[in-house]
Amino acid sequence: MNTEPLKTRQRSIIHLDMDAFYPAVEALDKPELRGKPVIVGGNRERGVVSSASYEARRFGVHSAQPIATAIRLCPDGIFMPVRMSRYKEVSRQVFEIFRCFTPLVEPLSIDEAFLDLTGAERLMGQTEVIAKKIKETVLKKTGLTVSAGVASSKFVAKIASDIDKPGVLGPAPS
Repeated sequence: MNTEPLKTRQRSIIHLDMDAFYPAVEALDKPELRGKPVIVGGNRERGVVSSASYEARRFGVHSAQPIATAIRLCPDGIFMPVRMSRYKEVSRQVFEIFRCFTPLVEPLSIDEAFLDLTGAERLMGQTEVIAKKIKETVLKKTGLTVSAGVASSKFVAKIASDIDKPGVLGPAPS
């Protein structure tokens, strides 16, 4: 048994970040959008991209880009308006799953958070195993994928979750 005081133990942090969250929710609600270049954002005249599916990102589309640029880069893209109430609804479901693993959830945005699992290893296993369980649970309960990074600091956990993108279970798609 680990009798080391909690303050001197190495921290166990997981950074979780939903993959292309807005387009993924759109594809969840409209399965015919799966695998297509979906771009969520403002109007065509003066709007900006809020989020783009990985299929659209291959064309150079990214968030905060003018919609006009996204149209030029990806003329066959499927442009969708932002449905914030729906994204918040799904976000609440995802964060409920996170809180099933630890009450120490620090939201960073609607689709990402840090979870502190320091000391939880004795109850739930290694932090990497917990991260995999979280990913599996999110996929099973919502149909969405999440990237995870595990480290002893928030900064490194965030970098690790970026490396995990997209956070599919099993082999990465080609």
